[in-house]
Amino acid sequence: MKYEILESGHYYHIYNQGNNKEELFIEEKNYSYFLSLLKKYIVPIAEIYCYCLLPNHFHLLIRTNDDIENPLISQAFSNLFNAYSKAINKAYQRSGSLFKRKFSRIKVKDEIYLKNLVLYIHTNSQHHKIANNFNAYPHSSFMAYMSDKKTDISKEYILELFAGKENFECAHFAKADMLLQQLQEFTLE
Repeated sequence: MKYEILESGHYYHIYNQGNNKEELFIEEKNYSYFLSLLKKYIVPIAEIYCYCLLPNHFHLLIRTNDDIENPLISQAFSNLFNAYSKAINKAYQRSGSLFKRKFSRIKVKDEIYLKNLVLYIHTNSQHHKIANNFNAYPHSSFMAYMSDKKTDISKEYILELFAGKENFECAHFAKADMLLQQLQEFTLE
């Protein structure tokens, strides 16, 4: 599989899952540790627009900084995943690869895809039936958007895309309702 080179000044959907679908996040403290590494390694080279950390996989939406050299972007992600893997392997007496493969990335090329990606990432916990309500799932950036507290999530541009916080929230609930309808139709068949 050929991986797209991460370039400065672009939006990317970054995702990966545990090797053999194993859990990446075993305990609650693992989620916060991953986020601390995200802050350490990724915030200096990119803006983080949203995330969802699920037990065996994760999704990120980022925009790489304009003034960063391309090899430094991939190196930052490599450092993040290596640091997290080493910590998990040590803490849980495991060995070998934690992640399935190199992390996947898709360059986001237009605003429609960008908006749909935000909705997809934030409702992913409900889509995978990990949470009954995406808006209460604690390992997603959705609550950061609803809060006025300071955060490392870059919210302003995304809220502008949705024409404000109220529309942002409504679009998410509409997406969640659509997921629920699809699930009901699937179980009736």
